[in-house]
Amino acid sequence: MLELSERGQEYRDKLLSFMDEHIYPAEPVYREQMDASGDPNHQPQILEDLKTEARERGLWNLFHPDPEWGPGLTNLEYAHLAEITGRSLEIAPEAINCNAPDTGNMEVLSLFGTEEHKEKWLRPLLNGEIASGFAMTEPQVASADATNIETSMVLDGDEYVINGRKWWTSNALHKNCKVLIVMGKTDPDASTHRQQSMMVVPMDTPGIKVIRGLPVFGYQDREGHAEIVFDNVRVPREALLAGEGDGFMISQARLGPGRIHHCMRAIGVAERALDMMIDRAQSRVAFGEPIANRANIQDWVAEARIDIEMVRLLTLKTAYLMDTVGNKQARTEIAAIKVAAPNVALRVLDRAIQVHGGGGVSDDFPLAMWYAHMRTLRLADGPDEVHKMTIARREYRRRCPDWGKKK
Repeated sequence: MLELSERGQEYRDKLLSFMDEHIYPAEPVYREQMDASGDPNHQPQILEDLKTEARERGLWNLFHPDPEWGPGLTNLEYAHLAEITGRSLEIAPEAINCNAPDTGNMEVLSLFGTEEHKEKWLRPLLNGEIASGFAMTEPQVASADATNIETSMVLDGDEYVINGRKWWTSNALHKNCKVLIVMGKTDPDASTHRQQSMMVVPMDTPGIKVIRGLPVFGYQDREGHAEIVFDNVRVPREALLAGEGDGFMISQARLGPGRIHHCMRAIGVAERALDMMIDRAQSRVAFGEPIANRANIQDWVAEARIDIEMVRLLTLKTAYLMDTVGNKQARTEIAAIKVAAPNVALRVLDRAIQVHGGGGVSDDFPLAMWYAHMRTLRLADGPDEVHKMTIARREYRRRCPDWGKKK
């Protein structure tokens, strides 16, 4: 049921070859070019070179379900590929045009964008010519509850006027970022889940002020996580995605596939961290023998393999359900993997860091940086606690269908 199709296996083989022949050798070049630039948001040439090679190999837009834009893989087929890209988290996803938040934005524009949106923004995104950001989270409110969002979108004649403050707008500092998808309130008096809307907002629109890039555990990610102020930003009516009040619906459509992508990449991180832990343990000698001989190290290696296999199977099952019964029916599993995958990756990374000793917390190895990414993933697209609440509520209703319903 969860094995790869013949088509999926073909793409897996092609992607593995690309990783071995181009991605892994490019990692030190990428780091040299980033360091030489002195700019944490620099777009290194090696990444553009990798994009060209990926396109020539047919490894482009693998995430997109529509065969008009990509190979039209299923969630299950793509899940196996997303894991592979997670093994080189900084460069592999973008090298094949499958990096967040662009993937989610492209899916939103495909599903809900106008023909003008598709021509002006979707096509360049699919071609890898521009990047995009997603502005939802706000510093003043608990954005895990999307109904809290305060950014206002007020209709004034033929334009909407946007006012508010966003942060953690990933990709907004990317050198090629040209457009944002912004979520705000168009009608505070509507029913709870009909107050929000989403709009397409070009980055160069007057009134957009990028305040700063937020560091993650001290790391300034290349694509940036921006705090942005919208000060009387005016966009035409045509900027609206779907219709007024459809913002919450769009967000749910966007986050389902994105969580599969994040979780499979997290498994890829865990796999590479396990490889590094094994190599380090076998090569380091302490008290007269390789530390790989220590019982606690062997326990860590065995437990890592068990954890990775379990969370991979759960994630692949989720992808299969999304393909066969839809995102809504797979809601419990989607929430479960979003909790499980980052926590497994963090556990493996923590032990890999311990085996590397002082080197593990330095920048001589990528483990500390990956740890920062995976720890952030326990908050991105909703914190663990919200996903656990979703699971618990569905479990309660499995036993008592009327539980929690207002009488």
